[in-house]
Amino acid sequence: MKKKQQQHPGGGADPWPHGAPLGGAPPGLGGWKRRVSLLPFLRFSLRDYGFCMAVLLVFCLGSLFYQLSGGPPRFLLDLRQYLGNSTYLDDHGPPPSKVLPFPSQVVYNRVGKCGSRTVVLLLRILSEKHGFNLVTSDIHNKTRLTKNEQMELIKNISTAEQPYLFTRHVHFLNFSRFGGDQPVYINIIRDPVNRFLSNYFFRRFGDWRGEQNHMIRTPSMRQEERYLDINECILENYPECSNPRLFYIIPYFCGQHPRCREPGEWALERAKLNVNENFLLVGILEELEDVLLLLERFLPHYFKGVLSIYKDPEHRKLGNMTVTVKKTVPSPEAVQILYQRMRYEYEFYHYVKEQFHLLKRKFGLKSHVSRPPLRPQFFIPTPLETEEPIDDENQDDEKWLEDIYKRNQQVSLEFFLRSLKLDGSQDIKQVIWNLSSVH
Repeated sequence: MKKKQQQHPGGGADPWPHGAPLGGAPPGLGGWKRRVSLLPFLRFSLRDYGFCMAVLLVFCLGSLFYQLSGGPPRFLLDLRQYLGNSTYLDDHGPPPSKVLPFPSQVVYNRVGKCGSRTVVLLLRILSEKHGFNLVTSDIHNKTRLTKNEQMELIKNISTAEQPYLFTRHVHFLNFSRFGGDQPVYINIIRDPVNRFLSNYFFRRFGDWRGEQNHMIRTPSMRQEERYLDINECILENYPECSNPRLFYIIPYFCGQHPRCREPGEWALERAKLNVNENFLLVGILEELEDVLLLLERFLPHYFKGVLSIYKDPEHRKLGNMTVTVKKTVPSPEAVQILYQRMRYEYEFYHYVKEQFHLLKRKFGLKSHVSRPPLRPQFFIPTPLETEEPIDDENQDDEKWLEDIYKRNQQVSLEFFLRSLKLDGSQDIKQVIWNLSSVH
């Protein structure tokens, strides 16, 4: 027979059927009983504890990744889509976007032997100082591109982190033709005969950076070609000293159209049009300090402080290493022939020079016309030289070069005969003066 369970005064079963514990029952017996009844829900197994820690770790890593990358990871976006479209951004709006300078897309399609190595050295220093993205290329000898190559290069440039400045030896690219945003172009040119002579001797003898670097750049050049006298090359109408090889500067501004490679009015006018519509500044190497000053005013977020860096003695020392060696002065007769063969180049050069001087006047800079020196100064180093893209690509266009060369042989002969009557021409004198003053 079961013993009847004892009842305590508050009703219900007695929690201590065998007697109260020593010291008696604690006060607040009802509240203590309720706390005891909740204890089973607060008990955790080791597996539950590990699961909670794993969830916490994933949350912390996700939060860290979100802050470092500037946005939520992909799986969080997918999760948001799965759970619903309402987000924090719906109530608070998007985060403020990065403020970019204007322009934030600049292309320097540098012309060979026109001071570009000096400018690139400056840009490397300035990119670290001002934090813009300097995008360079390892391709130095391919200026003319196929349509697919143009599309690929434009795509690579357009996807670079902004603000960027892209630089490469390449003829003008029309970004808008392939659906891209047209960047701002800048460039520098120099006296065409001076540029040609600098290239002629650089390909054969290199510069002060190393005695054998010319052997690396033109290893297949025969010794008789390497030591070919410049006067013989010009007077005997060798291909290297004739058109279309002399038609070099204009294609950098005309573009990738096949007619841009052929000396003539069409390429000249198109180059002028592109200078007016797509180039923020085309400077003159003979006035490089003024070029840098204008670049600093037009593009301060790229070129601020460039003039002080350029004038620093340490930078000058580096620039002097790129000066072409073993230059010689061609005869006045040879210079006169070059001038006539490069008449389109000179018309473009004088047009650009006039526009450049107009900009200088607007900014209160004076154009100083230097008097001819008493003697040639070809062997005095200056930091105005630059690497030249070697024309290895000409091997792919031998048929095209041969056709244009034949068409220009007769024209060159006609202008040579005319030049014999132009010994007193002021333009010819100016070219000869420039040869002895700019190196």
